Amino acid sequence: MSATATRLRRLAASTAAIAAVAGGGVILFSSVSANERGGGPALEAMRRRINDPTILVPSRAVQESALIGSSSANPLDILVIGGGATGSGVALDAATRGLRVGLVEREDFSSGTSSRSTKLIHGGVRYLEKAVFNLDYGQLKLVFHALEERKQVIDNAPHLCHALPCMTPCFEWFEVLYYWVGLKMYDLVAGPRLLHLSRYYSEKESIELFPTLARKGKDRRLRGTVVYYDGQMNDSRLNVGLACTAALAGAATLNHAEVVSFLKDEASERIIGARIRNNLSGVAFLNSSPPSQFSSL
Repeated sequence: MSATATRLRRLAASTAAIAAVAGGGVILFSSVSANERGGGPALEAMRRRINDPTILVPSRAVQESALIGSSSANPLDILVIGGGATGSGVALDAATRGLRVGLVEREDFSSGTSSRSTKLIHGGVRYLEKAVFNLDYGQLKLVFHALEERKQVIDNAPHLCHALPCMTPCFEWFEVLYYWVGLKMYDLVAGPRLLHLSRYYSEKESIELFPTLARKGKDRRLRGTVVYYDGQMNDSRLNVGLACTAALAGAATLNHAEVVSFLKDEASERIIGARIRNNLSGVAFLNSSPPSQFSSL
């Protein structure tokens, strides 16, 4: 087996672990072949297809047919169960690497936890505080990674993401100095990934900007506020965008499709397929068997 096949098998194993944490499961349907995947002209063609504003996401019937059409002779490489942010992201990642991918979701995409997040795309300001006070380079690396991911998300989906001002009220001059210095350091670490510069607002400016802000708190007077910027996203629409992009990249994505049971190879006791029910029509099919082998529940 080539090194490429080995890397792809490792990818499949790692995505299984990721999806399991988020309540999804990734099922390997076949050993990845040694064919060249994940690069070259095919990848460039896929990028052009994804970036084409006139392209349409395949219809539900086409997506379902692709899942039904997978068989033991023409299997999926990976079936992702769960169409939340993690599942859709795994499907997109795998599809853009050249794998044959299926993605099924029992309800609708982003119908669960992925539509109930804080909607923040934070750059890890709390990790920066830990890095400074604990002299922890590992925490600092987390900040760099979070800032880079924040930039990537905002650049990839500017219609769904924007900069969000975050205000920190200060009731002691020490707090003003502490937060101002800390957040200026955050600006410095962000570098070219910076959204907007943080700044201090006096008590008068703060009240003008935030009329409902209390002037006093626990017998202390407001000394001003420090405002910095992080990212905010429309989490559910971003999730749906991931699923649609995965479909454009070649993944067979289907919502309202529930995995009701798994198929096992009796000799190896490995899972080789799944029985999937279309919850809209009530029809179930085996996506590791020929298309003729399906039944109505």
